[in-house]
Amino acid sequence: MLDLTVPATARTFSGALVMPNLKTPITTIDAALRYKEQIEAKSGQESFTPYMTLFFKSTYTRDFLAEAKRHVLAVKLYPEGVTTGSGGGVKSPLDRDCMTVYAAMEELGIPLCVHGETPAGFVLEREVLFAPVYDELARAFPKLKIVMEHITTKKLAVFLDRHENVFATVTLHHLLITLDDVIGDALSPHNFCKPVAKTPADREALRELALAGHPKLMFGSDSAPHTRDAKESCCGAAGIFHAPIALQMLAGFFEKGGRIDKMQGFVSDNAARIYGIEPREKSVVLEKKGGLKGGLIVPESYGNVVPFRSGEALEWSVKEIR
Repeated sequence: MLDLTVPATARTFSGALVMPNLKTPITTIDAALRYKEQIEAKSGQESFTPYMTLFFKSTYTRDFLAEAKRHVLAVKLYPEGVTTGSGGGVKSPLDRDCMTVYAAMEELGIPLCVHGETPAGFVLEREVLFAPVYDELARAFPKLKIVMEHITTKKLAVFLDRHENVFATVTLHHLLITLDDVIGDALSPHNFCKPVAKTPADREALRELALAGHPKLMFGSDSAPHTRDAKESCCGAAGIFHAPIALQMLAGFFEKGGRIDKMQGFVSDNAARIYGIEPREKSVVLEKKGGLKGGLIVPESYGNVVPFRSGEALEWSVKEIR
């Protein structure tokens, strides 16, 4: 799968925060370094930096985290069973062992990224049900950077301003679709992701944050490829793949919202500031060509992976990368 995902990402992005929920989660420094080497090898001549993460474990010690900080940018917390590859996640994010790890991360300045959902409860409410965990963590560890990954609800959009040390990412697909696009007129397995798409009101709240250029909001692609047979099955995999066309679609979104000037901050500048990183310089020139008359047509598939909005005509295309 790296043969597809890495070139698709490295072409138009100068860096990416790489998530650790593989079939064998990334829980050791050696595993993170091997994964980084694989990504770098697949990126070829592209100017691209993979920023690595570790899969949160309540057994991590301060000494281990101090060494890990030299090689990874953040640690990603997954509650057990909430999404792909989260079987080894934590059962109780606020238990004593976890709190000890958060304290060490706060001391060392290691950001905590979170897939914020509960494993139980009505599926549309699981993100909101997790909000008290964010609240407790932000109060207990005020110097710990907490990133709410791929938020999908109006309540979490409002929560973003409750604590100074809480930040968030939003995906392309959650800016564009609602649950209607997944199970409305017919089942659309290629629009199925975790967290699931929510209501029009939730989508509007996310759009308002992005178009306003909220300084604590970042683009989190959550571009997750699965083979066609894994998506079109009785137990369809959760994940949407759009790395090759993310910037083109985001340009269309920001232009339609009348705030294309806010795209740079959303895609790049906010994350660089929040994480304290300096990605490699890369300029991507986008141009509007207009639908079927010269614009980009999203491929029906990339190998055996069906992308987001496959077959759709896009108004924006990449003209030049330098």
